[in-house]
Amino acid sequence: MRPAPTILHLDMDAFYASAEQAAKPSLRGKAVVVGGLGPRGVVATASYEARVLGVHSAMPTAQARRLAPNAAYLVPRFSLYRTVSEQVMELLGRLSPLVEPLSLDEAFVDLEAGGVADDSVSARAMGERLRTAIREVTGLSGSVGLAGSKMLAKIASEQAKPDGLVLIEPGTERELLAPMSVRTLPGVGPATGDHLRRAGMTTVHDLAEAGEAELVRLVGKAHGHGLYRMALGLDDRPVVAERDAKSVSVEDTFDVDLHDRVRVRAEVERLAVRCVERLRSADRSGRTVVLKVRRYDFSTLTRSETLRGPTDDPTVVREAAARLLEAVDTTGGVRLLGVGVTGLADFTQEDLFAQAADARELAARSEAPEKPVADDGERGGGPADEEPARESAEQLAARRWPAGHDVRHAEHGHGWVQGSGVGRVTVRFEEPGGPVGRVVTFRIDDPELSPADPLPLVRDPVDYSSWPASLPKSRSGPLSAAGGESRP
Repeated sequence: MRPAPTILHLDMDAFYASAEQAAKPSLRGKAVVVGGLGPRGVVATASYEARVLGVHSAMPTAQARRLAPNAAYLVPRFSLYRTVSEQVMELLGRLSPLVEPLSLDEAFVDLEAGGVADDSVSARAMGERLRTAIREVTGLSGSVGLAGSKMLAKIASEQAKPDGLVLIEPGTERELLAPMSVRTLPGVGPATGDHLRRAGMTTVHDLAEAGEAELVRLVGKAHGHGLYRMALGLDDRPVVAERDAKSVSVEDTFDVDLHDRVRVRAEVERLAVRCVERLRSADRSGRTVVLKVRRYDFSTLTRSETLRGPTDDPTVVREAAARLLEAVDTTGGVRLLGVGVTGLADFTQEDLFAQAADARELAARSEAPEKPVADDGERGGGPADEEPARESAEQLAARRWPAGHDVRHAEHGHGWVQGSGVGRVTVRFEEPGGPVGRVVTFRIDDPELSPADPLPLVRDPVDYSSWPASLPKSRSGPLSAAGGESRP
């Protein structure tokens, strides 16, 4: 534990939904839900207006629609979220060399290591300046927690939501934590929380009073020891700048179970290409290809194949994933597919062509010329000219024109998709920072309508190249302390 609250935790407020509201003037102040929109979709983020109605992340989208039938339901735009995240992380990196990203919208920062704070006053000032900088650069709000440890900084940022700052003075940890639920502590999920509740422990104070020996008896030595330390407010974990990813993966859940083997293989190959794109964007390569298949009965199978060396070649990964699929029975239907790469490295095996050649040779050997082989490479899978199941016009429209995604029309300019169906796509033409736009409906094959890249949320952001040494004044005037408070 530090004697000064110089560990900062930033958590962007309802990040995906807030970015969509900032990009779409017509959605400001309204309920917005971002996530999968199909029958099996799950909510990724809900705006605070939607949360008031009971919608929350990880909730099935079908349930969210019952709670908030009039909300705007949008498909995530990860390219936009990554761009905004990079802007935020760049600001954090100017504060300290020790920045530990947890996700696109969340990170720890060691202010002391950056020399920008060494006591409560300077830490608070830097936290407020950071919140202002984020708003000036991205147009979005973030909540800040400041404390002498990572655990307490994260608890503080949660208390600060939305759009606030909470500083926990060192020495007040136990008093602050005592009345809180045991679920507040890291690592205490529903199962552990229920187990502790049955033992009569519902607050952090109960854990501290029970003692280390009793907690070890209840939840085991490793977890019990850590739980007791956290109940006392003790957390010595440092901010780690490099949190090396162990794997890269992508997966899709399908609205309707896939039964056609050709379609299943096509989806696996598509996922493999997407996985390699992520791998390359991270400047990494991987040695082990992993296939994940969730079948109609929710049983989940994983298969893996280790290559001769690390690769970022889409052909190698695609063909390895296809070979793994051959060993999986998908007869009853498939509801989810995923492709991943583990054993990451920052280099690639030189002899990639040999790996691809080996993959093709293995595939060729598996074919029996005396027997007809289906297009999916399985023996006895059906006639070679069997056609895969075709997507309906509605499915094709939803895939080409996802709700919330950007489009451009030759006459009307930039807009976003409000919805599609019955051969039509409805677009609202508006831009970030502009007035609410008008709505126009087109045929889904209108030649003048095309997908577009997201526009910046802030057209003319303040220059923060000298941050934090010389911070320009906020457009709204002096720095506001709104939402800022110290917790005794």
